[in-house]
Amino acid sequence: MSEDKPAETAENTPAEVSAIPNGKGHEPGEEISESAKTPLAEDGENPHRTENADTNLPESQEFLSAVEDKKTTRFTDFEGKTSFGMSVFNLGNAIMGSGILGLAYAMANAGVVLFLLLLTVVAVLSSYSIHLLLKSSGIVGIRAYEQLGYRAFGTPGKMAAGIAITLQNIGAMSSYLYIVKYELPLVIQAFLRVDKPAGEWYLNGNYLVIIVSIAIILPLALMKQLGYLGYTSGFSLSCMVFFLIAVSPLILGILTCKLKITSLLLSTAYTIPILAFAFVCHPEVLPIYTELRNATKKKMQHVANISIAIMYIMYFLAALFGYLTFYGEVEAELLHTYSRIDSYDTLILCVRVAVLTAVTLTVPIVLFPVRRAIQQMAFPNKTFYWPRHIAIAFVLLLFINLLVIFAPNILGIFGVIGATSAPCLIFIFPAVFYIRIVPKEEEPLRSVPKILAACFAGIGFLFMTMSLSFIIIDWTSGTSKASSGH
Repeated sequence: MSEDKPAETAENTPAEVSAIPNGKGHEPGEEISESAKTPLAEDGENPHRTENADTNLPESQEFLSAVEDKKTTRFTDFEGKTSFGMSVFNLGNAIMGSGILGLAYAMANAGVVLFLLLLTVVAVLSSYSIHLLLKSSGIVGIRAYEQLGYRAFGTPGKMAAGIAITLQNIGAMSSYLYIVKYELPLVIQAFLRVDKPAGEWYLNGNYLVIIVSIAIILPLALMKQLGYLGYTSGFSLSCMVFFLIAVSPLILGILTCKLKITSLLLSTAYTIPILAFAFVCHPEVLPIYTELRNATKKKMQHVANISIAIMYIMYFLAALFGYLTFYGEVEAELLHTYSRIDSYDTLILCVRVAVLTAVTLTVPIVLFPVRRAIQQMAFPNKTFYWPRHIAIAFVLLLFINLLVIFAPNILGIFGVIGATSAPCLIFIFPAVFYIRIVPKEEEPLRSVPKILAACFAGIGFLFMTMSLSFIIIDWTSGTSKASSGH
């Protein structure tokens, strides 16, 4: 695909890219308002194109359109209605998840100083990659990750982005439901004071994770847009704040070990993938950008920066509290570690319920980009259709439930998924899309921004190669924590 003629290419491939007649770098909010005010003037030159856009506009492209059709229900109908605060909640909830429970283990392996350094670097790089996505989106008028891939590299680019999003978010949802599977039975057992379970169905994690998926996750996942989940996202973040407040006093009574300032053991191979996995929110950025009220690139960047800053603080505190409490005995799944203090302690039980609630409410947020990626790859020319919308969500949850039942442990999910798809979504794809999409007339290939973007992609490849190599060595050496039952 020629990157010098984005507007011409867009007209030649209406089934693959958003129907934006002007491919220049206007603010997305301005493009929307202008197109909404003068749809007839813009489309008068080519009535056949308008008709085709109205009847055949794929659901995958309905994030942004130059045509407003009141008779057709699509995503532009509710565009720009989500407040700044709700957007922060949704993006923060997309960032936060079960990754927060693996960070204490990462700190135990890397040491406090190295962990803090890596956490800071990954947070800053995540913010920069969101800047690249928003810049690319503003230039071509597209607010779908996969469609940026198509604009940059054609169908292979779209498929690569869609597959990476699918793998990443399925891994994330699996880790969330994995926590539900192993923690919810223990919490119920503690509340009922059952010392020796006798095979009761309500203490079987496999049954409970299916019940939670059907009763809580599926109804939320059937919402038509992410904006409706702002309230559940706010409640989810509140649960994690309670988690931090509740576990911090435990340090005073339990801390008995010295701090490990830094470490370069082989087990630190898991540190980078876990951190990269913890900050992945990029598939959700553009959908949230679409629904942001009075959206501009600057405003969405503020949403992203605030969300990342909040989660940066929460991540560090959660890791520090867990590490100072258990030191080298911390497990890959922090809740399991806290249960060793006192299984019947009221505060510990409340903390575990809060975290279970938080990760459960995060699953629908993460499911939305996977469903959109599947729709773009399998049904690129189809408009919104409720039966398909429901069916994809149901099949996804069914598959993830089966995966969770047979998954070995949460650390393996963090390590492998974080070392592959996360670097692609955070580092590689935003950088290479930016280099290809931004016109050479605006930024030459040897300009500073594109050189920085190329270096950014190189960092992603380095992280991926290094992490996968260390994990493979760890597994083959027979000392892997991934197979030790943590």
